[in-house]
Amino acid sequence: MRVAGQRQRPIGQLLRGWRERRRLSQLELAIQAEISTRHLSFVETGRAMPSRDMVLRLAEQLEVPLRERNYLLLAAGYAPIYPRTPLDSPALAPIRAAVRQVLTGHQPYPAVAVDRCWNLVETNDSIGVFTDGVAAPLLTPPVNALRLSLHPAGLAARIVNLGEWRAHLLGRLRRQVATTGDPELAELYDELRGYPCDQPEPEIELPGPGDVVVPLRIRDGDRELAFFSTVFAFGTPLDVTVAELSVESFFPLDEATREALASADRRVGTVTAR
Repeated sequence: MRVAGQRQRPIGQLLRGWRERRRLSQLELAIQAEISTRHLSFVETGRAMPSRDMVLRLAEQLEVPLRERNYLLLAAGYAPIYPRTPLDSPALAPIRAAVRQVLTGHQPYPAVAVDRCWNLVETNDSIGVFTDGVAAPLLTPPVNALRLSLHPAGLAARIVNLGEWRAHLLGRLRRQVATTGDPELAELYDELRGYPCDQPEPEIELPGPGDVVVPLRIRDGDRELAFFSTVFAFGTPLDVTVAELSVESFFPLDEATREALASADRRVGTVTAR
């Protein structure tokens, strides 16, 4: 699963790697990019160096993440063009405000904002329903949402359907690694996969009677709470930080969970993300 070191390869090898990751033939990519197959072949084998515009055109057709497009440009001898603006900078104040509005507006249900490696950027107060009883080291910034969820000293100890939920999260992360080629995500996947689980993990997510989503079911005292989640991301980002930011909002799956969250005070469990 590890892909460390891939960014040091020549531009032609990097482009070929992205093409193969997207399961495109040279002919298919050449048609999409409106270039000749011969020229694409020369670029991939190192017999021709692509222009900056060619690198960007191929990266666009290959749906390469902005962070990786910068690495492609560097490999081809060009300066990166996509900024990585710190989230606390004045330029991203509207982005922070939008994230905060989504998180606050989702109360009394839990919601989190995470970066590309699933580190918490911000949470709302209701996140305490997930952090109650979690070991202190897992809540020390930077807090990783996946590690917090699947570590035996984290939320995993309270997840009723741990095998199912673990398989779901690992599947999401595995697809993210395949899509982005990110070595840090690959290392995180290897770490999480090594955590113990005493329940069977389905290889394929198959619905049971009445199922429409993969639920998260947790013990909360003497009751069970059930959730499903949605993910919000920014459209048409031109900044690496913004492109890698997402908000996951959890909703009650049944009336009992809705009533429990509506009446509970979870402010004590708020996480300091950074």
